[in-house]
Amino acid sequence: MKNLTRYTLRIPMELQEKIKYTAKFNCRSRNKEFEVAIKRYINDFERLYGTISTTCEKD
Repeated sequence: MKNLTRYTLRIPMELQEKIKYTAKFNCRSRNKEFEVAIKRYINDFERLYGTISTTCEKD
């Protein structure tokens, strides 16, 4: 957990409820469901525009 950072996210209640639903459906926590969704978004972005260079190592 040394590479984890906290981030407060403000989203509409409807999106929060939908994430809660999909997380339960996928047997994940809401936090993990957000993480999976963000990773998919980044992968799609990089597929279109190339790899994003960061100073952190990839998981």
